[in-house]
Amino acid sequence: MDDHEGVDRGHVDRTIDLARESVAAGNTPFGALLVVDGEVVQEAQNTTRTDDDVTAHPELKLARWAARELDATERVACTMYASTEPCPMCATAIAYAGLGRVVFGVAGETLNEVSGGVVGIPCAEVIRRSPAETNIEGPIATDAAMAVHREFYGTDSEGE
Repeated sequence: MDDHEGVDRGHVDRTIDLARESVAAGNTPFGALLVVDGEVVQEAQNTTRTDDDVTAHPELKLARWAARELDATERVACTMYASTEPCPMCATAIAYAGLGRVVFGVAGETLNEVSGGVVGIPCAEVIRRSPAETNIEGPIATDAAMAVHREFYGTDSEGE
């Protein structure tokens, strides 16, 4: 693992911690953060249940924050790290915000094996069909990211 991969994995591990914190707060297990110039500038957890808002995904909240608070140059230099592959709603927000890179822990398709109900359009496909030039990388931590989902959804099934 080179330094870049180690840094990416460390940030994804933090998003998995945020997913666990989300569950502890009464929500579903998703977390994300934004990094600009090597510095974490914002973190978010899923709050769909506690906010009674189906759109309160951490990736969407962070894309909205970035669009408001960062200039275009910072957004292009920004990496969003997510515990789980951003859904199509969040991927579209990422594209509209102009974020430069997304790195995620586990694929939505893998999550669907234990949770069901995942919209099966990969983040990379949404970005490919948009005018965005966002680079999508992942999954990079399937087992670690799936552990929190297995705990939450009550399954002990192992899968890749």
